[in-house]
Amino acid sequence: MQTFKKIYVLGAGAVGCYFGGMLARAHHDVTLIARPGRAQAINEHGLKMDCQSFQEVIKLKAGSELTLLKDADLILLSVKSLDTERTIQEIAPMLPTRAVILSLQNGVANVDIAASLMANPIYPAVVYVASGMIDERTMKHHGRGELYIGKLTETSAEDAHHLAAIATLFEASAVPCSIAPHIKRDMWLKFLVNCTFNAISGIGQISYGEMVKVPEIVKLIDEITKEFITIAALEGINIDSEEARQANELIANTMVTQVSSTAQDLMKKKRTEIDFLNGYIVELGKRHGVSTPFNQAVYALVKMLEPS
Repeated sequence: MQTFKKIYVLGAGAVGCYFGGMLARAHHDVTLIARPGRAQAINEHGLKMDCQSFQEVIKLKAGSELTLLKDADLILLSVKSLDTERTIQEIAPMLPTRAVILSLQNGVANVDIAASLMANPIYPAVVYVASGMIDERTMKHHGRGELYIGKLTETSAEDAHHLAAIATLFEASAVPCSIAPHIKRDMWLKFLVNCTFNAISGIGQISYGEMVKVPEIVKLIDEITKEFITIAALEGINIDSEEARQANELIANTMVTQVSSTAQDLMKKKRTEIDFLNGYIVELGKRHGVSTPFNQAVYALVKMLEPS
């Protein structure tokens, strides 16, 4: 079985810190690549993981230089979707050929973007974890924490080897990780809940649990979902309304106190990933000649709230 001796988290936000922290807690060699302030805080004081099942300070390395990746065996790619193209262009020339990349990002376009810019194997992960950064070194875990991984195109023997090694790594680090035979469909189901919850949570600065207590918001979620299902079908992904309803309800019930990454970005006066979420549904709707007014509405409102 392949082993990953040098593991890097590229983009150490809440998701990256959660999964990187879990691997480091299991005594793997993990380095977080983050903004200088976060890297300094974690190097000096450790990563504080305030999780549902434990509270610990995890000692691990952190840095802000991309050149650290020169000895990488495994990279957990968790930069914002809007930074994918630029980041991959910067790191591709320096990566060792053995380096494997696992994308922990939102949306459904990142792996295709990255694969077009580098030769290293890259695999998507569908991420279900509710987390947020309380300060530069404290990660608050609100719920769940599992991964589904796979290959978007035909899986070779080498791909199967890589995926099995990744799954084993995470499972041995108390992170449920399954190899999904239909990963693209799983990605779109996660994309659905990103589109139904992220923008609304951001606009209202409201948690998922509070959102679904408001009948008008539930109606809005339903309308966004209908448009999403139509666009997904045109993209070759068939999701029925009952399956979509269950996916939305599961997020609301298992991530009650979570506010979306979009909400967290807006609170910090940062650009969001909305162009790759509801904005992408709007874009696909235009390509297919299908109107998406509910996705357009929340997309426009988030864009209004973003820093100029």
